[in-house]
Formats: sequence, structure tokens, C-alpha cells
Amino acid sequence: MNSLWEYFNQHDEGPGIWKWEHYFPVYQRHFEKFINKQVKILEIGIYSGGSLNMWKRYFGKDCHIIGVDIEIECEAYESEDVTVFIGDQEDPAFWDDFVRRVPEIDILIDDGGHTAEQQMVTLEKMLPHIRPGGVYLCEDVHGISNRFTEFAAGLVRASNSFATPNDPTPFQADINSIHFYPFVVVIEKRSSKLTHLIAPKRGTQWQPFLDE
Repeated sequence: MNSLWEYFNQHDEGPGIWKWEHYFPVYQRHFEKFINKQVKILEIGIYSGGSLNMWKRYFGKDCHIIGVDIEIECEAYESEDVTVFIGDQEDPAFWDDFVRRVPEIDILIDDGGHTAEQQMVTLEKMLPHIRPGGVYLCEDVHGISNRFTEFAAGLVRASNSFATPNDPTPFQADINSIHFYPFVVVIEKRSSKLTHLIAPKRGTQWQPFLDE
């Protein structure tokens, strides 16, 4: 059962929520482990505020939601469980100030302006501040020639670095996996750092026909 999907389908009135249907299995796959945990969630792009309530209902009473939007009117959505920051996600200085006030988060959902530049700045500035085991999810990555897609694909190449076989790069030590779905990119961080890249051999017979 996907309670996020149920909530969305039953949400017939109140603050609006606008999501692609195929996002909900992606949310469930990567977010389910955080349900009823003490987690801090950052959503960029508040819009009508409906998803703030959706996340709160999904993750439970111990989560705190942080919303970021460029529209100052979105301050109206602030509450005991929701903190709102107003700023431009494409501005590195905004994120520098943000992390001074919120040093770490568990989940980042980028549903903001949807331009490649905004998404790239946000990923570069905020990925280091996602806690071990946390998740970065960027929505609405549209188009075949999308520059953010190429940027994220470059991270896949970084994950496959093989300069020193036994010593992972800092990126490999921190990043567990990178996932691409239609319109969505997800990055999962390791719960604990990877310290070695080793490939042990087991067994006694190794292609014996080569010894003939």
C-alpha cells in the first residue's frame, strides 16, 4: 500500500497538490524507510502548499518540513511543523545562508523552478548537507537535451572512477546510488562511509583450460 498515493487521490479540496502519477512509486521506494522517524525534509517549490501537508501526513509526527520558495506570500504556510525560507534556489549565497541556519537535512525534494541552472546549483550546494542515509530527489527533469540530465549523468561517471582500485573517492565513499526515472533523478547517500573497494577471489579453479 502506498499511503502517499492514497492521500493524493483522496485530496479533493484544500491546498492544491500537482504531481505526476508515476512519481508515487518512486517516492515510496526511496522514502518509505523514513516513515515515523525523526527526519528533516526540505521541499523546494511550495506552490499552493498542499504537498507540505502530504509529506507531514506520510512521514508522521516526528518529521519537520522546511519549505523554500521565491514567492514571499508562501510565508503564510509556516506553522509549528513547517518552516519557510524565501529565496532564489539559483543563488549560491541563498544556500550558504540556509546551511548556516539548517546545517543538515535528511531528504531534499527539488520541485522548484525546474530550470537546469536552478537544479544544478541546488544539487551542488546541498548534497554535502544531506545526512548519511539521506535522499536527494529532483522532479520535473524534462526534455531529451536537458542540461541537468547531463550534469547528473556526470555523477554516474564519478561513481565509476577507478584511479586507485582499493581507495574510494570522496564521492564514492558518500554516495550509495544514483537513479534515473522519467522526469526524476534520485541520489541516495550511504548510511556509513565506504572505506574500501575490494574484489576478493574465492575458490581454487580459475579457467583451467588456460593452463593446457
